[in-house]
Amino acid sequence: MKNGLRDLAAAVALLSVAGALSAQTGSAPVTKSQAAFKQLSSLIGDWEGVEDGVPFRVSYTLSGAGTALMEEVRPGDPKAMITMFIVDGDHLVATHYCVVGNQPQMVSGVPDDLHRGVTFSLARITGMKTPGAWHNTGMTFTLEDNDHLTQHWTYLYKGQAGSTDFHYTRKK
Repeated sequence: MKNGLRDLAAAVALLSVAGALSAQTGSAPVTKSQAAFKQLSSLIGDWEGVEDGVPFRVSYTLSGAGTALMEEVRPGDPKAMITMFIVDGDHLVATHYCVVGNQPQMVSGVPDDLHRGVTFSLARITGMKTPGAWHNTGMTFTLEDNDHLTQHWTYLYKGQAGSTDFHYTRKK
């Protein structure tokens, strides 16, 4: 009986080590959130667009050994806004560092294909100066094709909801 328990313990230990090595070598299955993040990562580079006559420049870069995607948006003025995208389990998280000084953190549902759109909803916000201050409440990313991106942002200001659409084209 002692040999049987020892053999069972050795087998469990061996399976644990094999599982850990498998995860480290990347043979673990890709989740929907990881696949959506990979699609978001395909945005790396420079984009441009116009909204209400104001030109926007957008750039995407990877950070954190490929675990975070940084979006830097520069409207017609020199003030930049940053949005950081990460994978968190079955979801994507986007934290937006807004020019108005607040930081909405938005979470997707279990994401699908970026070509069909990935929607993020407000989970929490920091940096609000007053309860009625302007703040983003959500966004939807849709990759029309490899060179065209649409972002639909929703916001709240003094209790009134609104939205803005941005259409970007990849710079060649």
